[in-house]
Amino acid sequence: MARKGLMEQDLSKLDVTKLHPLSPEVISRQVAHGKSTVVKAISGIQTVRFNNEVERNITIKLGYANAKIYKCEDERCPAPMCYKAYGSGKEDTPSCDVPGHVSFVDCPGHDMLMATMLNGAAIMDRALLLIAANESIPKPQTLEHLDALDNMLLEHIIVLQNKVDLIPKNVALEQHESIQKLIQKTVAAGAPIVPISAQLKYNIDVVCEYLVNKIPIPKRNFISPPNMIIIRSFDVNKPGSEVDELLGVVAGGSIVRGVLKVNQLVEVRPGMVLKDENGTSWAGNLNRWSGLARYNLHRVHTASTYAKLQLTSPVCTSIGEKLALSRRVDRHWRLIGRGQIQEGITLEVPLPCSCCIPIGVTSVKRCC
Repeated sequence: MARKGLMEQDLSKLDVTKLHPLSPEVISRQVAHGKSTVVKAISGIQTVRFNNEVERNITIKLGYANAKIYKCEDERCPAPMCYKAYGSGKEDTPSCDVPGHVSFVDCPGHDMLMATMLNGAAIMDRALLLIAANESIPKPQTLEHLDALDNMLLEHIIVLQNKVDLIPKNVALEQHESIQKLIQKTVAAGAPIVPISAQLKYNIDVVCEYLVNKIPIPKRNFISPPNMIIIRSFDVNKPGSEVDELLGVVAGGSIVRGVLKVNQLVEVRPGMVLKDENGTSWAGNLNRWSGLARYNLHRVHTASTYAKLQLTSPVCTSIGEKLALSRRVDRHWRLIGRGQIQEGITLEVPLPCSCCIPIGVTSVKRCC
């Protein structure tokens, strides 16, 4: 039975290519500049949910929110006021057109959480870079976030000048010029700069218009085997739960290709990693993975010197995927370099035998 507000769908006749287009957006910036408030203004969803986040009023873990952007076709409703955003729970067959369906990844701005921000950047198609109008620029985290966006080779970025309601018009115009100079020689060069007030929802309709008209929808591969990048996981079990009441872990990420189907057998890599006297090995019975090379030493060329890097844990990746190098400086993580996977060892994954029978959506009966 369909939930209220959602249209009942027949999975056997569902054509995923005709669904509302979905594209991940990452929103990043300095801590306390209003990233989560912008996401809430567009999607209506509060991404700051954990107690430690609420107490400190900052984003610590990656937040998620989806939004459908509607466009009113009535001539009495001119642009940009004709654009309105709602959560994904909005009905599938509205009277208005749905030119955009976006998924936000709310990244932390604190420099000690740079690794979390890079995880969010790994699955994005485009980015919203937030700058508070009542603070000086540039900030160190802003430059690092621009480097991270450059590392992902993003072509579509929108700069949001938030909190313009807190400053005079002349100050906002001066900062607007400073922002243009800041991004002039970066990956965000030429990006539109939209003044907004996320708290009062000023110009949020302009942001929706830019998301729909200025940034194209990326082409998706629905034919290849599904591949999902997991960037976050959390436990939904309450403290003190009985063993028979425990539920599985919840994983969050993005399906970069293919389509997941009901009752489909999936594999989570790399599974559980164990260490013994010989190095690192896989718990093969947990993920059907076999074989692993020991620690590999890599050389990184920096100017006229070389540095040897040792992997502290195995990595499941593909040729061509990008990587970021960070260094701990004065108790803060700083982005110091970037690279790309050029070669590696391909490990064959054995298929499950006929006696490994699926017994539910989240569990599989195993005998090997």
